[in-house]
Amino acid sequence: MNALLEPLLQVLDANPGLVLSLFVFMAASTLSFGVMAAVRVRGSVRRRAADISADGPRRGVENTRSLRFASMMAAQKLIEYTTKNYSESDDKNMKTLRRQLIQAGFLDPRAPAFYFIARTALAIAFAAAAFFAIPMSLPETKSTFWPFVGLSGLVGYFAPGFYLSRRITRRKTEHRAGFPDFMDLLVVCADAGLSMEAALDRVGRELALSYPSLGANIHMATLEIRAGRSLSEALEHLGDRLGLEEARSFAMLLQQSEELGASMTEALRVYSDDMRHKRLSRAEEKAYSLPAKLSVPLILCVFPVLIVVIMLPAYVRMKTGF
Repeated sequence: MNALLEPLLQVLDANPGLVLSLFVFMAASTLSFGVMAAVRVRGSVRRRAADISADGPRRGVENTRSLRFASMMAAQKLIEYTTKNYSESDDKNMKTLRRQLIQAGFLDPRAPAFYFIARTALAIAFAAAAFFAIPMSLPETKSTFWPFVGLSGLVGYFAPGFYLSRRITRRKTEHRAGFPDFMDLLVVCADAGLSMEAALDRVGRELALSYPSLGANIHMATLEIRAGRSLSEALEHLGDRLGLEEARSFAMLLQQSEELGASMTEALRVYSDDMRHKRLSRAEEKAYSLPAKLSVPLILCVFPVLIVVIMLPAYVRMKTGF
């Protein structure tokens, strides 16, 4: 080992400049590698922070040139343009559309824009599907080709309206079915000594499983009250979202009880009894209308079969002569 180190030490003693150059090279290399490692770690941290931020991942120059990024930007501009031109208008039709969308559960301010985009997109999609499907399925219908295409476009154009109406009807049915239970629970909470705000919060949490939509709307009313809105205004907005006359009457009842100084518990109890009677009346009405509704399927489906079964032996006897 000493035999190997002695020539190296002699070379280093003979050339002190070489030793100095070697140390400078080693120091510069260490500093360069340290700076590169720090920059690399910092860039990795920035990329991870951008990925988990609210704005999403930061896109570089390469991603901005991709087709996916261009499509997303075009869709965002289309939504912004439609929102600016339709959602901010205050005419009667737009107010009606906003109210219908809110009653259907679409609370996003851009919901009217999405509604108009869906109507246009479905109209084009249905017309294009009919344009390519009709020649392959019915090649001989040349005279009725364009009417079928136009009819398909109209179906696609009016399909969001049909879906919106069905959704509003289904939610109103749920709200109307759960509103008497809502009133009964309010009476129980009022008898227990809770304030109206606390009672609404408690009842909204209790109805969340049985009637999810009604519970969500009641929870929104409690959030409005916590944000500083008065009880009467929050209940008026609740009635507008539910789309029920019973809810609007309930808001007016509480407002009048507060203004006149009447007992709110007694008012709630009387209104709860009225709601139960209305629900019973609706059930009786459906029961009484059932025979009239059953007459149509009986006439169309059962009576023809009975006539065939009764008249068939006589018909066979007449034909055979026996």
